[in-house]
Amino acid sequence: MSLIWLTLLFSAHLAECVPEKPKRSALNQLTRTLLRKYDCGVRPVHNWTSLTTVYIDLILQSVLDVDGNTQSITLSIWYRQIWTDEFLVWDPDEFDGINEISLSSDAIWIPDIIVSEFVDEGKSPPIPYVYVNSSGSVKNYRPMQVVLACRLEMYAFPFDKQNCSLTFRSWLHSVKEIDLALWRSAEAIANHKREFMNDGEWELLSIPSSYWQIHQDNTDYALIQFNVLIRRRPLLYVVGLLIPSIFLMLVDVISFYLPLNSGTRIAFKISILLGYTVFRVNMTDELPSNAVNTPLIGVFFVVCMAMLMLSLIKSILVVKLLHYSEKEVRQMSLSACLLDKYGSAGQGFTDSIKTGDFELEPSLEEDLMSLNEIQDAPTGLEWLLQELVSLRLALSQEDTESSAQAEWLALCSKLDCFLFRFYLLVLVLYAGTLLLLWASWSFA
Repeated sequence: MSLIWLTLLFSAHLAECVPEKPKRSALNQLTRTLLRKYDCGVRPVHNWTSLTTVYIDLILQSVLDVDGNTQSITLSIWYRQIWTDEFLVWDPDEFDGINEISLSSDAIWIPDIIVSEFVDEGKSPPIPYVYVNSSGSVKNYRPMQVVLACRLEMYAFPFDKQNCSLTFRSWLHSVKEIDLALWRSAEAIANHKREFMNDGEWELLSIPSSYWQIHQDNTDYALIQFNVLIRRRPLLYVVGLLIPSIFLMLVDVISFYLPLNSGTRIAFKISILLGYTVFRVNMTDELPSNAVNTPLIGVFFVVCMAMLMLSLIKSILVVKLLHYSEKEVRQMSLSACLLDKYGSAGQGFTDSIKTGDFELEPSLEEDLMSLNEIQDAPTGLEWLLQELVSLRLALSQEDTESSAQAEWLALCSKLDCFLFRFYLLVLVLYAGTLLLLWASWSFA
């Protein structure tokens, strides 16, 4: 009998020495219980005719890139999906009051919601978990960087506004299986700008949303569309592109006040044209590229360069006309030159002066005739008189030439003034039209 008691005491002592096997945690037990017979390939409803409603919410964080060449826009968004999974329901009292747990997104059913405008996978961080509460509500929250196809209107650059859409839909399930709905009201989504990085190039105007159904292949599909309305801040481009171009055009206009016969106007205008060309080459990367529509600012630069070219051609024409007349005026008076070049009534007159002689005053002709009569044997006094008459003749010819040159210069100046006013009128009309267009787009 004593041997039996000793055996029992020894067994009790060994039992006390062996460590107790730990119990599984309530979280572990709950996860195993929920996923033990779970099939992630089956829509989580007990009755297959039941509808699964997926609630969608969107928060725009920033506009990363707008590419006019590829017609795409890159956005950083916070995307939220909420739906009810009838297979992930439990009683919190049975699992230490656990009301919400995180599960692997690969282990449960996830709705096949896609963005129709999606063209490229951005650098989105992988979020492998979703939150599930005891009533079966599943919350799939994740940040996304999406590259979307968008019809970009660059004609009003840099005062442009863009409207890009994100259309969410189920890829395979019809509206009888998966329906979509907004998690928040449309007004709350449209006016939510708190998380948007509003200190960049783009300003967020609003994000209107809408729900509708489309009919494809005899089946209705639910869609929710978010329209991202953004507006570009033009200050950077106005300071870097428009103002330097306007300054160069003003300098070109002021260069018309240089004298025609100074010889520096053409060189100055060529320097302006070369400087504007270098400016355009350096600023090429700042302009949006579009193979279909040319932005208005590109037309503005081309027209400005064309105006500089016309200004240079006009100055070359006037200076050429001025110097051409200076050669002719040495042989004929201004009236003879004009009649010879542009008139027909003075043909007989021009024929009479083809020898290049100028008409002399009667007193000078008498002096020359008297000098010719006594030219055979001139005395000292007669020689002096002959020299004085020759000097008077030379001075008279020089005065005639100077007077003709002054009259021709005045005529060329009037022509230059007329062309300058016409050039200025065209420039003011063009600049005024552009400013009105840009102002209407900026304050629209």
